[in-house]
Amino acid sequence: MIYLLLSILFNAVLFVIIKLFAKYNIDALQALVINYLVAFLVGLFFLDTTITPIEIINENWFKGSILLGFVFISTFYATTLTSQRNGLSVASVASKMSVIIPISLGVILYNEQLGFIKIIGILLALIAVYFTSKKETGEVQQASNLLYPVLVFIGAGTIDSSLKYLQTYHVPSNKIGLFSSATFLCAFSVGIAILVVLAIRGKLKFSGRNILGGIVLGLPNYFSLYFLVKMLESKAFESATLFTIHNIAIVIVSTFVGILFFKEQISMRNAFGIGLALFALFLVTY
Repeated sequence: MIYLLLSILFNAVLFVIIKLFAKYNIDALQALVINYLVAFLVGLFFLDTTITPIEIINENWFKGSILLGFVFISTFYATTLTSQRNGLSVASVASKMSVIIPISLGVILYNEQLGFIKIIGILLALIAVYFTSKKETGEVQQASNLLYPVLVFIGAGTIDSSLKYLQTYHVPSNKIGLFSSATFLCAFSVGIAILVVLAIRGKLKFSGRNILGGIVLGLPNYFSLYFLVKMLESKAFESATLFTIHNIAIVIVSTFVGILFFKEQISMRNAFGIGLALFALFLVTY
């Protein structure tokens, strides 16, 4: 349970930092790439053994780290485009609704059992995510604009599902820190390639504040992934229950952080979503 709480905490910290990016005019893509480098270095600092690159490449989970590194960057970019074209609420809902993917795979791959009450709780949680997240007008006005929310949905679901699969079959407990570091290094490598392409096209302007933003983001980002994998390893709940609790708790905590620290207004729709979320949490942990 402690790993679940820590994962939720560090994800809430990420929300605060990313929220501040807009306030201080920080380029999110540049900051994110720097953040992946910092997260990798933080992981190396906490490793208690010396590891060579050859050893990492030979690990069973290394190919999974490469995949996750690519998906991390791709999902972030799709989220940015969704926010610009459809609104932040659409991006948020698409991301959190993706919990359906790891829940479904949990039943198919790991023979997890979902009772009637849990199924009701999960469905109510999805509804609650929608109502709690919708803080602005954000509509998918054209069929062509459906592409980016769908990519966010698939990307976020792929990340959660891949982490669960790798943790279950390939990442031993003593290698979680190394796995997290390697994954962030892969994400950094993909991000650097994207920045190089943008620089060649003359669409990139470097700024010290972007680097600073990435440094600040890197530490909590490393621990958000580390504790997420540790949470999955703990098996306090089945993965379907864990992902539901995890996603909806992040939505609730982020909402209250927005209200307390960023003076965001809570509507009756948001309040209904929070109440429904709490009831859904009770059902899935019943």
